[in-house]
Amino acid sequence: MDYYKQELFIPQVNEQDEIQGKVERWKAHQEGILHRGFTVGVLFEGQMLCQHRKHPVFDSFMDLTASSHPIYTGNDLQDMTEAVEKCLLREWNIKHEQFSYKPKIVGKVVYDSRHEDFVEHEVCHLYITEVQSLPMPVLEFAYGFSLLPLEQFNDVKKYPLLNGLAPWVDAMILQDLLKNLA
Repeated sequence: MDYYKQELFIPQVNEQDEIQGKVERWKAHQEGILHRGFTVGVLFEGQMLCQHRKHPVFDSFMDLTASSHPIYTGNDLQDMTEAVEKCLLREWNIKHEQFSYKPKIVGKVVYDSRHEDFVEHEVCHLYITEVQSLPMPVLEFAYGFSLLPLEQFNDVKKYPLLNGLAPWVDAMILQDLLKNLA
């Protein structure tokens, strides 16, 4: 089944990132309900592996390696590290054995961004890890990828063929979360 057509429940949170309940992911994005998500940046040889997203809403945006949400199975919420690892497996075929170190959280941002008929209102946790061999994206989720030095994230105009950076990456840049990651 197409991942984007699945009914998935994600954590609804308040501004302090405290869980308030669960909400269906597309309802959260249509109504602007604050929820928890994550972005993971994978470093390879000192550069960030970036995804050219293939997505129903944020299509053709430049993202870090992958972004998603922890999901509920019944009433049990997926652990954030497990969610990050499953996302990297789904979108890049990266297995946890390939990480140089377990994905670690380096910060989070709260942002609200409107795009067409959708609202990305999120507390987004940023995770970082590193790999020793260059993976290839799963083309169901990406048009391709780029390897970029971290300092290039400060100028969105460097990406004329894309729609620019995903709004959560812009928010991370504004809060200096991408500095000194290498």
